[in-house]
Amino acid sequence: MGVLRCPSGVSDDPSGDRCITDCRAGDSKFASRAKKMCLSARWTRRAPTMDAGEMPPTPTARRKRVGIELRKMREAAGRTAGDAAAVLGLDRSKITLIEQGAYPISAERVLALASEYEEADAAYVDAVAEMAADRTKGWWEEHRGLVPAGILEISEVEHYARVLVTYQICHAPGLMQTEETARAIFREVHPPLRPLNIEARVENRMRRAELLTGGDPLEYEAIVHEAALRMEFGGAAVAREQLKQLLVLSEAPNVTLRVLEFKAGGFKGAGHAVLYASGPVPRLDTVQLDSVGSPAFLTEMNQLENYRHIIGAMRDRALDPSASRDVISSIMNSM
Repeated sequence: MGVLRCPSGVSDDPSGDRCITDCRAGDSKFASRAKKMCLSARWTRRAPTMDAGEMPPTPTARRKRVGIELRKMREAAGRTAGDAAAVLGLDRSKITLIEQGAYPISAERVLALASEYEEADAAYVDAVAEMAADRTKGWWEEHRGLVPAGILEISEVEHYARVLVTYQICHAPGLMQTEETARAIFREVHPPLRPLNIEARVENRMRRAELLTGGDPLEYEAIVHEAALRMEFGGAAVAREQLKQLLVLSEAPNVTLRVLEFKAGGFKGAGHAVLYASGPVPRLDTVQLDSVGSPAFLTEMNQLENYRHIIGAMRDRALDPSASRDVISSIMNSM
């Protein structure tokens, strides 16, 4: 396809190249949306130009995800990085950086590549383009350098999710933890954290918890094993307050809490905790797995389907919300 200049005259590429989206091409299925985006200041804000030898800015979770989705589209279309570079008029190495999330790409260029790859799912393409366009810094950036980068990515994934579903085996769900429970858990990290880092992690967790109680609360479902309810992080008094908090939050209309009892026996997914974050379209869902090092993020469709199945099976074995609250109250009263 030929490289044509954007009629708006916008220069939005970090390298200084002008927008190459063919906004006027009548035969492009994304032409009308591309023109609308090109003429909107929201979509055409110029990214900072890097000096020679300067490292790209720290990649955000969303920028990484844009790169992952562009790679998926390209591979599904049977195209090479060189093909993508030719479409955008860039060096092939820059395509690799974009797909790794190490280099930003404009919404217009996402649309140009999607058109070249003949991606037919317009809602999916628009969602990826919108992710690319968003260059705002989230509140979690305040904690960069004080908490691990993986925790910042979790904060970002949660912030942009439409629905969150988690299952927990040994801990109360992170967004439902009291401050003292969170502090007690972080004191168990090995090697031990400095007090400054513990407090930064606690603050980060409390800010994340605002997703459940803010002005536009997020839909949240937690499946919690009975073992997590009986763990006494910080001692019996802290554990009782944690159970009280679970009961209070479970009454919120946006929160569903289910308890998986010991007598439920074995079940799929028993080995680790999981967070399932629903994106704007199912193809942009994310599964986050806890680990001793840094959290792992899964984005491949077969992986997402597997965890949807696991969560569904676990949900079937868990108690309903009313019976779950009864179990929590019983455990709390026995402490």
